Parts: sequence; structure tokens; C-alpha cells
Amino acid sequence: MSAPDEGLFLVAVVDLAPDAVDAGHRYEDAVLGLLGRHGGRLERRLHSTDDRTEVHLIRFASRAGLEGFLADPDRLAQRAAIGDAAPTTRVIEVHDR
Repeated sequence: MSAPDEGLFLVAVVDLAPDAVDAGHRYEDAVLGLLGRHGGRLERRLHSTDDRTEVHLIRFASRAGLEGFLADPDRLAQRAAIGDAAPTTRVIEVHDR
């Protein structure tokens, strides 16, 4: 876990639906744009060579910021709009050593 003064540091591994890669990228563009509302910042956004997976390095000032982002009505509306084409995401809390 991150030290309290460092906030929360996350790695998100995002797998885009094979038949909806472009829609998945647009969805990620939209929801990553909401991070700042919640004290979050995208530090890196990497793409696999086949463009079907993204890796995001994200920092939040606090755990409450992450919780606010996850509950953000605009994020939830984006998720509902993309439906079955929504990417699947694995989030890992990390820290520097």
C-alpha cells in the first residue's frame, strides 16, 4: 500500500472487447477525463502492440477520490451506454520500492 502522504497509486490493466476496440478506446478517453474531478491523475497510458489492451498508471490524492471516481454519475452513464462492449479492467494497488 502507498504511504498516506503519497495518496493511492494504481495500475489498471484494461482489456478491450475484441469486436469493440474503437468503442473501448473512446470509452476510456471519456472516463479517464473524469479523474481530475476526484483528485486523480493519469500518469501513463500505454497500449499493447495489438491495441487491444491498455495499461494505466493512475494516482489519486486519497482513497475517497477513487471511490468518488467509481461512483461518478457521468462514469456510470458512460459504462451503461457502452453496454456489453465495455472493457474489463483489473486494478492493482502498487507502491514504489
